Amino acid sequence: MTQTLHIIGGGMAGSEAAWQAANMGITVVIHEMRPKVETFAHQTGDLAEMVCSNSFRSDDDEGNAVGLLHWEMRAAGGVIIAAADANALPAGSALAVDREAFAKTVTERVTAHPNISVSYEEVTSLPEGPCIIATGPLTSSALADAIAAEAGQESLAFFDAIAPIVHFDSIDMSRAWMQSRYDKGETEEERTAYLNCPMDKEQYEAFIDALLSADVTTFKPGETAGYFDGCLPIEVMAERGRETLRFGPMKPVGLTNPHQPDVKPHAVVQLRRDNALGTLYNIVGFQTKMKYGAQTTVFKTIPGLENARFARLGGIHRNTFINSPTLLDEQMRLKSKPNIRMAGQITGVEGYVESAAMGLLAGRLAAAEILGQDLPPVPVDTAMGALVSHITGGAEAKTFQPMNVNFGLFRPVEAKGGRRGRKDRYKMYTDRAKAAWSEWLGLPALDESSAAE
Repeated sequence: MTQTLHIIGGGMAGSEAAWQAANMGITVVIHEMRPKVETFAHQTGDLAEMVCSNSFRSDDDEGNAVGLLHWEMRAAGGVIIAAADANALPAGSALAVDREAFAKTVTERVTAHPNISVSYEEVTSLPEGPCIIATGPLTSSALADAIAAEAGQESLAFFDAIAPIVHFDSIDMSRAWMQSRYDKGETEEERTAYLNCPMDKEQYEAFIDALLSADVTTFKPGETAGYFDGCLPIEVMAERGRETLRFGPMKPVGLTNPHQPDVKPHAVVQLRRDNALGTLYNIVGFQTKMKYGAQTTVFKTIPGLENARFARLGGIHRNTFINSPTLLDEQMRLKSKPNIRMAGQITGVEGYVESAAMGLLAGRLAAAEILGQDLPPVPVDTAMGALVSHITGGAEAKTFQPMNVNFGLFRPVEAKGGRRGRKDRYKMYTDRAKAAWSEWLGLPALDESSAAE
């Protein structure tokens, strides 16, 4: 075996793909255009830089599909989830990280691997040898054009928005308080992982008015705003109804204001720690396409943030993805050019975890093909299998849109003994998935108790 696997893109998916293939004995070259060629959203040249949020979402591997995906990645020795665990911050039942330390950890581990090298340059055409394209939502225009030309159709696109980050020492803690919703968490640090800013009805209504009248980023001629519902700009949510935010990122349930314990907030803005030092907090769910001046004006109307200093304001960028159900086979290869696999967000999965998971699969599948190994199909009952099955054929091609992992992608479980509650059904999904994934990886069979660990 002398073939080298080339991976274009050093984000979550590309880094994970490289790690998995290298651990199978394959020589890998990652091609990353940053920092020579910059993007709107990235700030560094580190691998696996996080640009939208610092959260990998729920870490519950018994009752949540994304938590199950975490479990599967850990079982497969994933570098992304290991780096996340190494740089975790208190976030209740979620897995949030110090984003700068996380990216540095991934960069250090991947570049130190003896089978991996990194080439920092922009790739503008499709290669002929074994390759994985994992360029993510900010694929360069030249490479996107090359992909579109090969696919025989235009790439699809939607717009994604970035939430602002605030300096903790500029927040008025005489108005705000620390508490995770419903006091979730095993430790006091986890139970106080979120910073809360309360609003009464009058303040909330004024905030909505300010959002609806704020100056926003305009699109270039010919561009359209096809947002992904899981990452809507806050002002777009407000346009859907004045109460939308109170039932979304600003819901007041599960929280008690210690400054006014007898007064139930009408709405609550939550902030989550963004670094290990606790000096930076991002405003949860506040992705925005407002212009910078409007952002500072509107966000400073939030009680506790009147004197806020922003380490980063929100922004908007174009996300590119392909129509995977039409273009990819079950091995994640381009049907028209099978030496090329696609991985990550460009395939139409949404989220850091899902992107890294598709990189994990692409890396293993590409390495096995180079080695002449015949891997069995990824079990459809696993989170990995449900997700890859969705993008490579399970989704309706005509209406294909980015998708997070969720139990709606799984084959239904048979609830023996009558109707089961949602918690029981989710546990059945996760137990079944863990057994199938362990078997696919060649790990010892799990009994019921070890599957829950």
